[in-house]
Amino acid sequence: MKVKIFDECHEKDLEDVINKFILEEEPEIIDIKFSTAVAVSEEQIYCFSALIVYR
Repeated sequence: MKVKIFDECHEKDLEDVINKFILEEEPEIIDIKFSTAVAVSEEQIYCFSALIVYR
């Protein structure tokens, strides 16, 4: 079993990198965990991440 972590500032970018990984690697996906985070300073900063467990 292996894991792959993706971290992007925009949800569309996260979709793109995950889809590219799936197309290129053709992994047997066991599970996907999705998370979002927000930081507020002078502007709001979002972080979208996913952890994929695969074979």
